[in-house]
Amino acid sequence: MKLIKYRVTNFRSVKDSGDIDAGDVAALIGVNESGKTNLLLPLWKLNPAREGEIQPTSDYPKTMFADVRANPGNVRFISADFDASSLRDNLIALTKLDVAQLEVVRVDRYFDGKHAISFPQFAPKTTVAASEIKCELTTLTTAVQRTDALKSEEALKSTIVDAVRALAEPIRQDWTAQDLDAAIESLKKLLPDQPAKTSTIVPRTQQTIDVLTEWLSNIRSPAPEDIEGVRDLVLKALPKFVYYSNYGNLDSEIYLPHVVQNLERKDLGAKEAAKARTLRVLFSFVRLQPTEIRELGRDFKDPSNQNRQPTEDEIARIAERKRERSILLQSAGTTLTKEFKSWWKQGDYRFRFEADGDHFRIWVSDDRRPEEVELENRSTGLQWFLSFYLVFLVESQGDHEDAILLLDEPGLSLHPLAQRDLSAFFDGLTKTNQIIYTTHSPFLVDPDRLDRVRKVYVAADGSTESSPNLRQSGADPAHAGAAYAVYSALNLNVAESLLLGCCPIVVEGASDQHYLTTIKALLIGAGKITPRRELVFPPAGGTKTLRITAGILTGRDETLPVVLLDGDQMGSRMAAELSSGIYNGEEGKVLSTDEFVGFKGSEVEDLIPHQRFVEAVDRILRTPEQQFSEIASMGKPIVPQVEAWAKREGVELTPGWKVEVNRPGLGGGSNS
Repeated sequence: MKLIKYRVTNFRSVKDSGDIDAGDVAALIGVNESGKTNLLLPLWKLNPAREGEIQPTSDYPKTMFADVRANPGNVRFISADFDASSLRDNLIALTKLDVAQLEVVRVDRYFDGKHAISFPQFAPKTTVAASEIKCELTTLTTAVQRTDALKSEEALKSTIVDAVRALAEPIRQDWTAQDLDAAIESLKKLLPDQPAKTSTIVPRTQQTIDVLTEWLSNIRSPAPEDIEGVRDLVLKALPKFVYYSNYGNLDSEIYLPHVVQNLERKDLGAKEAAKARTLRVLFSFVRLQPTEIRELGRDFKDPSNQNRQPTEDEIARIAERKRERSILLQSAGTTLTKEFKSWWKQGDYRFRFEADGDHFRIWVSDDRRPEEVELENRSTGLQWFLSFYLVFLVESQGDHEDAILLLDEPGLSLHPLAQRDLSAFFDGLTKTNQIIYTTHSPFLVDPDRLDRVRKVYVAADGSTESSPNLRQSGADPAHAGAAYAVYSALNLNVAESLLLGCCPIVVEGASDQHYLTTIKALLIGAGKITPRRELVFPPAGGTKTLRITAGILTGRDETLPVVLLDGDQMGSRMAAELSSGIYNGEEGKVLSTDEFVGFKGSEVEDLIPHQRFVEAVDRILRTPEQQFSEIASMGKPIVPQVEAWAKREGVELTPGWKVEVNRPGLGGGSNS
């Protein structure tokens, strides 16, 4: 069965998550400590592939701990809707209901561990329409009247016609089960105990009784979940959930005595329990338990006589046990190498398991690095993939094509490009598995599939909430933090699409970008320019990083981009550095604003018509005393004039004042 949506209530920090759509892939986006994990764990505990027991001290919401503890069977913590089309034929056979009422099955779980099922589209019939009742009784009256009655049934004919008319005449409202019961009993009393064998009146009246009885049966029929066999059918078909978090990543060297101890403990914290779970899975895959590995590799020791040397037979048995262990570990390594390669096609990795005394090690090599290296010294990304794969493979127990994967912050340690690969890998895995994952990385948010994203945040009361509305919702920092990864992913996508095939002109800062974009729009609108390629103005964030930005943009098509610098002292120094460096031989691509305004020390702001810029400053930077327009001089750099005037008049210039002047004052409306 495929998961359609689910809802978490009263679980840890979650009061009510609202409906969370699943789809093939669903992403829960939020900042750290927003409670994203608490939206995965209850779904895992609905039907875990392995482990996933309810932990009262951790899972009960603290605000209602005593109430839940007293009546755990009264508190539902997860409700999930599944597509039941795969069970359609069996459900119809068991319930005799229309297929439309059986398409979706809902499975709930309560804190006492019990499941409840229901069918949200099942609409129980509680009444029969008055028109249907009246039509059936009228038809009976007409049929009896037209019947040629036997001489012995003349009185019966008259009695039935009068009685049925008396039933039909007062009908104004739909009939309930009680009304049907009473009518059926009235009609039955009209019929003789021993009707004539050739009677036609009695069979026709019985026909109407049967119709009313069927209607009554439909009203009183049980809900589909109460029919024998339905619950067992649904719960048997319920998909398994496999949960994995980064806490479970394997180490390269495993100390077996500690493993044995931790696997037996029930009081481990979340991190230690996750690690123990992965280790349990690992040894299940190897088909050797830690105690067996230690026992098979044990050297000779006689507790009663420390000086006694082993006999030839004892030496042979010890060697045979070690050889058996070596063969088993080698076989497990070969199997893992083969199966992992068929699953993760982005590297040809080879794994080898080794046991030495109380130590168990995992060695890794590949075509690019043929020498074996401990797993711990390979990338954390590989550690994550291997650990997750083992959990997925072993816990699903061959049913991994039906398992639903719940991944908590997957690939957090991966390089951004590898995170993009992971996102693409998820799409490939959806052919056999649904995936729900949490993240705060923009590289794991597909901007082309924002329909699969839901933001998670902390509400004002401290509870975890989720929403498909990806907007920041005003100034609420909780919403802003949750939506930031989505905005970043969208920005990355937009930036990549803009820079591909465009004509970049590198500028010093964000205000330069705004001014030049405004100028471009005005010139195109006035028909002054018709650029063949999109003109974009990526800001370098200052002159110090301008060289780096220009170099990065060069890497896209091996052509140096044009650079526009201010004519002030810092811009002139950077122009000289670029001309003697990466722009040596292409000095014509290093432009200065001085070339366009006719005086020295200019900045991009001086490209704006003098009067328009002055009016915008007065409109944005209002002062009750002297206005800027009263002292502004043409033919001189405008920015130093604004700064001197603001200081003299006590006007505070915020770091982004240049951008603010541009937005309402220069680019639109009557000012354009």
